[in-house]
Amino acid sequence: MSASPPPEEREKADADARAKEQAEQAALPYKWDQTIKDLDITITIDAKYKGKDLDVTISRNALKAGIKGHEPFIHGELPHAIRVDESTWTLTSTGATKEISIHLDKVNQMEWWPHVVTSAPKIDTSKIQPENSKLGDLDGETRGMVEKMMYDQRQKEQGKPTSDEQKKADILEQFKKQHPEMDFSNVKMG
Repeated sequence: MSASPPPEEREKADADARAKEQAEQAALPYKWDQTIKDLDITITIDAKYKGKDLDVTISRNALKAGIKGHEPFIHGELPHAIRVDESTWTLTSTGATKEISIHLDKVNQMEWWPHVVTSAPKIDTSKIQPENSKLGDLDGETRGMVEKMMYDQRQKEQGKPTSDEQKKADILEQFKKQHPEMDFSNVKMG
């Protein structure tokens, strides 16, 4: 088994990988950003073009965007499916240029994409720092789990029983009341 490299080498390798990734992404003819739920692509074009000059096709598993009669800026298979009905594109004027903005709504809203289309260079999704989310943004089941975890953490910090420990103690108390003839002096909770 080989020893892992010293921290300095690991940091240099990480920095080199980040620089390579940034260079690859900067070379793309578009900029893109994502949240866990969606992905946004921005393409800057000459201000002379109008919407009718563009060829933008968004499908469940593929994307194409370009100017008619020219090589597309982006064209290929998506790494994962999207919700076509919730995905859009717009053309906006930014003064001297215009921007094609494409919004893709992910089907699986619990995963990061390594690239927009499978033919593009990948990013390291393990290095993504997700945005903070509010409890209200979560679905009911997930929100309940997070609230329970937060409650249990506060209880532990105060030296009090967690919700599961309290539930066990309550069940034992109820059982004791139903069976006063039994000896519970040696019962251990755990």
